[in-house]
Amino acid sequence: MSWLDIGDGQFGLEALPYATFRTAADPAPRLGVRIGDLVLDVSAAAEHLAALCKGGLDSLLAAGPEAWAQVRAEVTRLLGDPGSEAEVRPHLVPIEDAELLLPFTVADYVDFYASEHHASNVGKIFRPDSEPLTPNWKHLPIGYHGRSGTVVVSGTDVVRPTGLRKTPDGLVDGPSIRLDIEAELGFVVGVGSEQGTPVPLRKAADHIFGITLLNDWSARDIQAWEYVPLGPFLGKSFATSISPWVLPVAALEAARVRPPERDVPLTGYLDDSTLDPWGLDLALEVRLNGTLVAEPPYAAMYWTAPQMLAHLTANGASLRVGDLFASGTISGPEPGQRGSFLELSWSGAEPFTLDDGSVRTFLEDGDEVTITATAPAPSGSRIALGEVSGRILPAKERP
Repeated sequence: MSWLDIGDGQFGLEALPYATFRTAADPAPRLGVRIGDLVLDVSAAAEHLAALCKGGLDSLLAAGPEAWAQVRAEVTRLLGDPGSEAEVRPHLVPIEDAELLLPFTVADYVDFYASEHHASNVGKIFRPDSEPLTPNWKHLPIGYHGRSGTVVVSGTDVVRPTGLRKTPDGLVDGPSIRLDIEAELGFVVGVGSEQGTPVPLRKAADHIFGITLLNDWSARDIQAWEYVPLGPFLGKSFATSISPWVLPVAALEAARVRPPERDVPLTGYLDDSTLDPWGLDLALEVRLNGTLVAEPPYAAMYWTAPQMLAHLTANGASLRVGDLFASGTISGPEPGQRGSFLELSWSGAEPFTLDDGSVRTFLEDGDEVTITATAPAPSGSRIALGEVSGRILPAKERP
């Protein structure tokens, strides 16, 4: 229990997500922790932790697991002990007065394809006469390297991308007309690793600091023309939105579940059968212009974060502080659990209706997408991950 009034408790002591923020009165970026509808200025409230909070989340990421635990324990004490109220209250900022920045400096960005339901749906849409999953899908977590420089914080507008797309009348160079979302979970890397040395499954917790909600915007028509033979490029690299809030792994103990049963034997470095589970029972909600259009369940994801991390480094690729790797689209087995409009509209063949009566297959200019999620808490209640939102602006003419 906190001495603060924290409303429904979804941002209570069991959550305590981190952000990098500043205020009009003090424009210097610094580390914040959310409690209810307030943001705690950590270094101001706990001066002995200032070195770990300098400039925002980056310093804490680099400090490693012992420091992560130390800061979380001290913040929990400060916000839970009534005797700390007098010293802490002056350093609480109303959330409406906090400018939430990109929470950390994104080093490298990798996007995976970890949902069997999403991959199967995409296979059925694009290869209706073939097996939905490619032959390699259950042997390794498929992924691609994205563009870290276009990862933006929630609330940043997204300009409709322009590119080459194939039409029945030939090639067109113009704005994407099949602009889509991908509701995903991002994993934030703290401590890096040595090049040439893979990170084994059992060491994942030494590197993964926390999770953040992520929307990997996708221009399906641009992607369809460009991706053979090397995979996604301009259809994905124009923008990836993440939440300003990073929920530490320490807050997720009650959310741990076993991943789905694997029916293909895994090679040694991906075999997690004897390890503690890293499946996560997260409930996502996707809203388009306020209408709830999908409720993807993360517990259905086939590949886990340690497996993605182990595969990412299996060839000796090194990790850097602030690396971000994402799950890929989160989709469940039911139609209402599909985490992309490609699936929800079945590639445009099945339009869906919003609360205002308008109909969509893909995104129109002015549309706003908001993704939220909650997780079980040890007390039996639920904690929130925050949200990631973005609004579509019209394409710009080429200079």
